Amino acid sequence: MKSLKVTESGKPLHGRWYDDACGTAFGLEVLGERWTLLIVRELMFGPLRFSDLRAALPGLSAKILTERLAGLERSGVLHRLSIVDPVPAQLYGLTGWGYAAEPIIQELGRWAAASPLHDPTLPLSPASFMLSLRTMLDRDAARDLAAEVAFAIGSARFTARLGGGDLPVTRGESEAWDLRFAADGAPPLAAVFYGDVDPELAGVEVTGDPASFRRFVDLFDLPRPVTVP
Repeated sequence: MKSLKVTESGKPLHGRWYDDACGTAFGLEVLGERWTLLIVRELMFGPLRFSDLRAALPGLSAKILTERLAGLERSGVLHRLSIVDPVPAQLYGLTGWGYAAEPIIQELGRWAAASPLHDPTLPLSPASFMLSLRTMLDRDAARDLAAEVAFAIGSARFTARLGGGDLPVTRGESEAWDLRFAADGAPPLAAVFYGDVDPELAGVEVTGDPASFRRFVDLFDLPRPVTVP
């Protein structure tokens, strides 16, 4: 019989909370602690420094972030990388298994956004907004459309490449964009994409063809709220 993998504290990686063989139980043991899934969300578009994660999740203390990163590394969800250019730094990046958690985050977000208790006006990180676009994209309506769209969200830069009903997103701003959105933060962009607020009123600068802007924004919508008895 194979022995269970254990942590440095001697506790097993699987069964430490629920003593349950179900994969869902194990998934919660890996990702269910407070802040853990949000850390994974922030890393979905590439590795980040510790300070980047602190900035993206301002309510998360350095102590808890250190603990969660160590736990995710032990579980095989992320690994540490070292870079030397432009300056020496340690980064945290997802493993292949870690990136495979994206559909979990998307489906949980789509499910939760249908609740009447969901408040879309709360603070939103740039990565969270970009992941929301991948989640809320109407893939059927987008199937025959193609566009390269740049996003400047505060100091963060992303490029979304619409094509074949999909919207892959990478960090960094392409110079060959068809549309460009710029805002001080993610909430103004959410107001434009999900609240049908005029970009100028929301504080969003849009560069590109107005018709292309309208076609692109119309591809995204929040789920219809469910009726709670």
